[in-house]
Amino acid sequence: MADLKATFEAAVANSKNLTERPDNATLLKIYALYKQATAGDNAEKKPGFSDMVGRAKWDAWNGFKGTSSDDAMQQYVDLIESLS
Repeated sequence: MADLKATFEAAVANSKNLTERPDNATLLKIYALYKQATAGDNAEKKPGFSDMVGRAKWDAWNGFKGTSSDDAMQQYVDLIESLS
C-alpha cells in the first residue's frame, strides 16, 4: 500500500510534466481517477446544464463509482506511464 501511494504521488507529479497535452477524454479520465483515488465515490451534486465542464468532470468521476482507492491509484499510474 505504501509503495502504491508513493508511486501514485510520483505519477501525479509526472502528470504535470507530460511532453504533450492529452486530449479532453484522457484529461477527464486522469481527473476522474485522481478524484476516485483521493476522495472515493462521487457524492457531490451533479452540476446544472449551464456548467458543461463541471458536468463532464462529474460524469467522468461518477463513472468510476465502486472502484477501490487502490485500484483507481493503479489505473492512474498506468495511464500516466502510458502517456509519458
